[in-house]
Amino acid sequence: MNYILFGAQARNHLLPFTFIRPLADIRLGILTMRGKWQYFLGKETSSLTQPYLARKYPLVREEDNVLINSSVVPDASLVEEIGRLLPNQTLVSGDILIAHRVKAEDIDNMDSELLDKVEPLHYRGRIKKLSRLWDILTLNEQEIVADHELLTRGRESQPVPGHAVVLSPENVFIEAGARVEMAMINASEGPVYIGENSHVMDGAMIRGPVSVGEGATVRMGAKIYGGTTIGPYSKVGGEIQSSVIFGYSNKAHDGFLGHSVIGEWCNIGADTNTSNLKINYDEIKIWDYEEKSFVRTGSIFCGTFLGDHSKCGINTMFNTGTVVGISAQVFGSGFMRNFIPSFTWGSVSGFSTVDLEKAMEVARRVYERRNRVFTPEDEEIMNKVFEHTMGYRKIL
Repeated sequence: MNYILFGAQARNHLLPFTFIRPLADIRLGILTMRGKWQYFLGKETSSLTQPYLARKYPLVREEDNVLINSSVVPDASLVEEIGRLLPNQTLVSGDILIAHRVKAEDIDNMDSELLDKVEPLHYRGRIKKLSRLWDILTLNEQEIVADHELLTRGRESQPVPGHAVVLSPENVFIEAGARVEMAMINASEGPVYIGENSHVMDGAMIRGPVSVGEGATVRMGAKIYGGTTIGPYSKVGGEIQSSVIFGYSNKAHDGFLGHSVIGEWCNIGADTNTSNLKINYDEIKIWDYEEKSFVRTGSIFCGTFLGDHSKCGINTMFNTGTVVGISAQVFGSGFMRNFIPSFTWGSVSGFSTVDLEKAMEVARRVYERRNRVFTPEDEEIMNKVFEHTMGYRKIL
């Protein structure tokens, strides 16, 4: 059986993070959505995604395929139900299409007209799903716990070093090559996962549930609260609460990051702070690309959503519920506007368009710093996102 992940209607609601990746590659908990599905399926997956992403994330089709909605969080019961699908059968939960078994020649014709001809099978279990940006924050803590169980089941942690202060060490898992120095780790309220070849420095304080990804660095004196994911090869310091950093990003200095999601290849300047609570405790609204307006989150806690390749200077202050697009450069004093389009450069006094060639040159440099290559496929994606987001910059 060949498994293909697709983004469905949730894709546009999860912009800016789905501008440069399929929805399946959003990180939630320790793993990405793709990582979760591949764990339960026991097989690699490909993506049915936007044409401009297809060169970097090519579709693999075989004679017999199952298309799976990658915005749905998998579990053993759900995957077992998908495994029972017969050719041309569809599994749904209410109005949510979960999976569809299809022949190779019908993949390109997956539309509502085709599905109207199929009698759906109804999944009776409960599902968790990424539908809006804030769902990443709402679900992250429980997904750290779930992923920790998946990744550590039947395995033995590296020993907790004697010079670290650890509460509930049975809930701490340290992968091979990880270094934990004179840190304080409290896993009494949730597990702490320390990824392969990561580095937790002296004086760092971590309170679970927390995930520190492969090759990541938690710097001296950092304060990491529960519900936080530090993605692979990221560097973090200061205070972080209930936030997700996808990977390859830096928040290396003092400052507060709360109830926020940070994409890849971002850099957050020293003493940057994110507001995650309004002074009057009002419900927070954030920008939704699909709705083309600000929408209610249903929460009083919501910080900053910083798109990939975006950066901010020292002492930046992000307003409550701020959405920043791809490759934006933000600096200066005062609270920033709460929607900053992609490829913009500026401060509270105004924004202008970033030079695309200069933005890609910066991307090449940051890739090189992590021994990665900014490929022609990456360049093509950046060009397309620049085109797709042009209309937002016209309103500046």
